[in-house]
This record gives sequence, C-alpha cells and structure tokens, in this order.
Amino acid sequence: MGRDLNIDVHHLTRVEGHGNIVVDMKNGVLKKAQLDIVEAPRFFEAMLKGRNFHEAAIITSRICGICSLGHQIASLKATEAALGLEITEQTVMLRKLLVHGATFQSNILHALFLAAPDFLKVGSVFTLINTHKDVVLAALRLKRLANDVGDVISGRAIHPISIVPGGFTAFPSEKSIEELKNKFINQGIPDVEYILDVLISLAGEIPVFERETEYISVYDEKEYGLYDGQICSSDKGLYPVDDYLKVTNEFVVPHSSSKHAKFNRSSYMVGALARFNNSYDLLSPMAKKAAEAISLKAPNYNPYMNTVAQVVEVVHCLEDSIRLFDILLDKGIKKEKPNQEPTRYGKGIATTEVPRGILFHEYTYNKQGNITTANCIIPTGQNLANIDDDMKKLVPELMNESKEDITLKLEMLVRAYDPCISCSVHMLDVDFIE
Repeated sequence: MGRDLNIDVHHLTRVEGHGNIVVDMKNGVLKKAQLDIVEAPRFFEAMLKGRNFHEAAIITSRICGICSLGHQIASLKATEAALGLEITEQTVMLRKLLVHGATFQSNILHALFLAAPDFLKVGSVFTLINTHKDVVLAALRLKRLANDVGDVISGRAIHPISIVPGGFTAFPSEKSIEELKNKFINQGIPDVEYILDVLISLAGEIPVFERETEYISVYDEKEYGLYDGQICSSDKGLYPVDDYLKVTNEFVVPHSSSKHAKFNRSSYMVGALARFNNSYDLLSPMAKKAAEAISLKAPNYNPYMNTVAQVVEVVHCLEDSIRLFDILLDKGIKKEKPNQEPTRYGKGIATTEVPRGILFHEYTYNKQGNITTANCIIPTGQNLANIDDDMKKLVPELMNESKEDITLKLEMLVRAYDPCISCSVHMLDVDFIE
C-alpha cells in the first residue's frame, strides 16, 4: 500500500506576504501539491487610472517596499516610452547603479536573513546572532552599503524621490560617488567574499533536486541583463518587450488570488537563476569566479540554487558598480534638467529585472498626460505555476522521508524563489452574470 500524506503549512514564514503549502497524497498517489496564495488583491492598476505621468512612478514604487526602486524604474521607462521622453546617458548610468544597489540589497536580505537559517537548521536569523555573529554583521554591512546607493543617487533607499520621468531632479556630488566607490572596494568586496566562503561551507545543506523548465529573463547582448533589454526564453529565444503578453499568458487558478503565467511549457521560472542561466557569459569576471568557486554552472536546473545565484549576482553588482562609478567620475556629474516635455501620447511598455525576476509595466496616456489603462505583471506571479510544478515532482521523490523533512524541503523550495506575494496579487476583471 502506498503512503498517505497530508501537509498544510498555514502562512509560510520568512517570505513576504501570505501563502500556504498544501499537499495531499492517498495510497502513494499525489492528488495535490501547490502553493495557495491567500493575499487580498491590491488594485494598483486601478489606482493608476486617471493619474498624471508625474505621479505614476511614485504610486507604483509603493507596490513593494523591497522592490520599490524596480517598480519605479519600470514605471518611468513605460511612461517615457508612451510620451516619447528621451533620457541621457548619465541618467541611464545612474539608474543602472540604482538597479545594482536594489538587486544586491534584496539578494543579501534573502540569502542571509531568510534562506540561511534553513541551511543552519534554525528558525530565524535571530538565532544566528549568537552562533554566527560575523555572518550577520557582514550581511548587515552589505545591506547598508546597498541602501547607501539609493540614499546618495536617488534621495533615499526606499521610495526614491529624485528619480523622475526624463531624468533626475537632484544629483550626487562627485565626492559622494568617490566615497561610495571606496566603500564598495574596501568593504563590499571583502564582505561578499566572506559570505561566499560561508555558502561554500554550507553547500551540502542545499537539497539535491532537478527539474528542467523554461527560464525567462531580460537579455542585453552588451551586458548582464538587469536594467534593460529584450525578453529571453531559454526555450524560444528573444522577443521584443512589446510582445510581453504573448510570453506571459496570465491565467486564473482556483487556489491563488494571484494569476499564474506560462509560455512554451506549463510554467516558467524567473529570477536570479533564470538570469544566470540565460546570461552567464555576460557576468563580470569576479562573478564568474564566484560561480565557479561555489560550483554553480549554467545551465542549472535546481531551483534551490536560486539563492546561490543571488549571491553570485551580488558580486556582479558590486564589480559593475565600481566600473560605472569610474565612468561617472571620469566624465563628471552634470546637473541635467529632466526631459518632461511629451512629444506624443499613447502606449508605453517597459521591462526591467527586479530581484525576483522580470517585471513588466504598460500604460496608455491620453493627451492630457493622464493614464487611461495600466497593467503590471509581477515576477512572483510568473513563478507560481513553476513552484507548483516543482512541488509535484519533488514530493514523490521524498516519499521515504519523514513528514517533517518533507515539509521543511517544501518550505525551503518556496523560500528559494524569494517570493514577494503581496506584489503578485493585483487587479482581476470580474464579470457578474445575472
């Protein structure tokens, strides 16, 4: 007789938002293995309707306190595309630095504060303060360094204030850029090298599991795709950003208040591992060495390794930030007036990578410069179908383990995706038939 197994993890911990893990197996036959999303929709697209182009990015940055910068940049790019607002090379470089800072801040938060306790078999990071104090302090310094980028370049780390459509309203001094650069070299790189050594020592605690899937990310042929580029599918190749609806194909499922997504298969994965698999060749030299040291090779089909890929990206963001600092210092910081004179009105679509994966914003503006329609497709929503598919493969492979061990590995699987559940639930169109 096969095994009966019932697992109900109500409100999974160490993730943003509320999600439940549900598994039902009868006589060795898996009936259900899924992540139930129970957050209430937040209707951000509806909030945007009627808003002026000066307000859109301010509103969307409130979608997420962790990814506020990513939503703000995607929003700005969509607005600029819709209104024909061209931006300068300096604006692009400053934005790329902000993306680097936001990426490595969030990646460190997840890898060290949310995922690492699983590897060390404790319930939270607070336990590690006594047992692994140096690791916690290094993680805190890296988070502070990442926040410094936001403070210096955009006025503050969360919900930036100086980054606006067409450019910036205030600029960092060359002295502050030089100070940031020195912090990156003298503090950031040694700390992340130490974190890498810690992860290498914990490699044996990462579950061994593989499921090949489709990986979708931003791809830029000139650099590791974070700020801008085309849509890249590991199965189907490159697509223009304007075709994002053909790629995402959102659909509703009964067990989730967030939509799911699929493209070439029943699901796809976005996030650090997807970026690593699709753009490995474009990583910085130090990041490639870090990946080699931690035995992460592309392509990798173990979703638990998303956490490791995040730390490799931290190395990349640090090294590439130093490169951008040097360019800005060599050229000098110019106090440019933001370009806020629309040359047209219509539809604008933009993408950027936030820590959890590829993000899309689409707006349509009328001639008054106000939004008439809006759509935001969030990385976590794109990952949910893939998480369910991972669970369906993982649970039968763990049948001989204890219920407690199976539950832990399922929790670790979901946490590996670093889900931002509150971001993923947004407006649904409901037709009432009477």
